[in-house]
Amino acid sequence: MHFLAPLLAVAALACATVLPTPEDDGPKIHTFASAITDGALRYVNNSGICETTPGVHTMSGYVDISSTVHTWFWFFAARNAPATAPFTLWLNGGPGCSSMIGLFQENGPCTVASSGKTTVLNPYSWNNVSNMLYIDQPTGTGFSYGTDTVDSTYTAAPQIWQAIQMLFESPEFSAYQSREFILATESYGGHYGPEFAEYFEIQNNLIAAGKLSGVQIKLGALMINNGWIDPLIQNREYITFAQNAPGYGPIQSAATVKQMNTTYYESNGCLAQQQACYNAGNSSSSSSICTKADNFLRASGHPSFAATLFEDAVGDLDPYDLRQDSSAAFPPEYYVNYLALASVTKAIGATSSTYSECPDAPYELFQRTGDDARTLLPQLGNVVDSGIRVLVWAGDADIICNWLGGQAAVLAMQWSGAAQLAATPLTNITLSGKPIAAVANVKNFTFARVYAAGHEVPAFQPAAALAIFEQIIAGVPLHSV
Repeated sequence: MHFLAPLLAVAALACATVLPTPEDDGPKIHTFASAITDGALRYVNNSGICETTPGVHTMSGYVDISSTVHTWFWFFAARNAPATAPFTLWLNGGPGCSSMIGLFQENGPCTVASSGKTTVLNPYSWNNVSNMLYIDQPTGTGFSYGTDTVDSTYTAAPQIWQAIQMLFESPEFSAYQSREFILATESYGGHYGPEFAEYFEIQNNLIAAGKLSGVQIKLGALMINNGWIDPLIQNREYITFAQNAPGYGPIQSAATVKQMNTTYYESNGCLAQQQACYNAGNSSSSSSICTKADNFLRASGHPSFAATLFEDAVGDLDPYDLRQDSSAAFPPEYYVNYLALASVTKAIGATSSTYSECPDAPYELFQRTGDDARTLLPQLGNVVDSGIRVLVWAGDADIICNWLGGQAAVLAMQWSGAAQLAATPLTNITLSGKPIAAVANVKNFTFARVYAAGHEVPAFQPAAALAIFEQIIAGVPLHSV
């Protein structure tokens, strides 16, 4: 099961996208060969697609990490002060879901009109305040193509590191080497974020020690939106959330909740199988043990019941927004039709035959190693204790990675501020006098419940999401504005 949903209509002028005419030869493809690796960049400058703000530089194309791995990226310079603004990498989850979801449905420079042929400028785009990079990973996701060997969160990290190294090595991106780097992730990003951040720091230390040639990534902040961090804890909280979703009430019947309790606590049930996965660590048998645990909960179902623990929690609701049913139409998928237009793909330099939002193949590789059933909570604790600013935030209408599970996970996290976080109640913050979130700020860590938002927080609450992002950039605790 993929962890990221299949736009926000904003009050802005519709902008006809600049497209090549039939007689055009197409955009100029620039190339850059890496001196450090055997890879190269292929990219288009200023395609005129999506970002139509005058003077804002854009790039899109491929980081050819190797002859068989071609990773799609799309970059938008900051609309304001690009020469000093930070550099943010946005990654959607899945595993195997395209970051074009975030670009077009959540926090990018535009959304797509219902016709699927034109774009609408997004006034709440995160590139208002940061240089933004979106990457499709692993191979086979979105516009990325080639041979996919990534079968876990751990094997995904080196390819992302290589992609950033090659971009920063190029003349187009070298100016961003010195900027603060923000890693923003969503959904399965609860796995990606902690591991990638820890991997970046390991590589930075090797470079500092002279044991590795490369560019240090100046990681200043990690943001995890509705993240899947610790399966044992978050599976348990499906029961709590189904019984009473705060602010919304019960979303499933007492009989269903009772059934969920049995699934979780019975002999060889969810709790026992998840714990066996954790106990297996990285042993040779861990993949089969963790895959079995994951299948019990999410694939083959309980042997005595018709549904899994997760399916029981969702019922006929939209797993990404309990306020909608399973036929949910928000955020709409207009952008997928837009990226199917030959004129668009030609303009942006996408050479992959088709765009795949959340293809099965990358996900299935992760499933074979049981990656979904493993915890990344220890890594998250390490990242927080390293001093990096960390925000774990969640829309409170999401079921699949609900905020109760996220809060329970971070309260179980081992770090220097654990006791203080446990003693810190959630407190409302407001935007123009209206409550937008309940937050707990402790040292360099913040947890936030965002009101009236589903899984993709910036799609549901764009102004609130931008205000929160601005405060992360500023390095201040979340507060009312």
